[in-house]
Amino acid sequence: MTRKLISTGSPFERTAGYSRAVVQGDWCFVAGTTGYDYANMTMPEAVEDQARNALGTIARALAEAGFDMADVVRAHYYVTDRTLVHKVYPVLGEAFGDIRPAATLVVCDLAEPEMKVEIEVTALKRSP
Repeated sequence: MTRKLISTGSPFERTAGYSRAVVQGDWCFVAGTTGYDYANMTMPEAVEDQARNALGTIARALAEAGFDMADVVRAHYYVTDRTLVHKVYPVLGEAFGDIRPAATLVVCDLAEPEMKVEIEVTALKRSP
């Protein structure tokens, strides 16, 4: 079974030695993704904008891997403050409301102080 590595071109991938996504058979594992705008390497201030950027990066990685958001079966959400949870929920609902993957949300610290949300997903190719 061939393994396919997906990169967004983020400098973090090479520095930290990871892929944005790994495809193994019918599965696609997408790494934790923060809200950077990789076109200009900026991080928006608002957690909602960070979540939208992260979801956009995830959607593009899934598409490159031959998957789409509807294939997501598992999601992990990490936010840096519990007061941000209710700001992030509507954005997650926009992306996953009809898909409804199994999900977990954790309040924790992230790698950099400007990061407020990180999203990780696992997708399984749906049968035709």
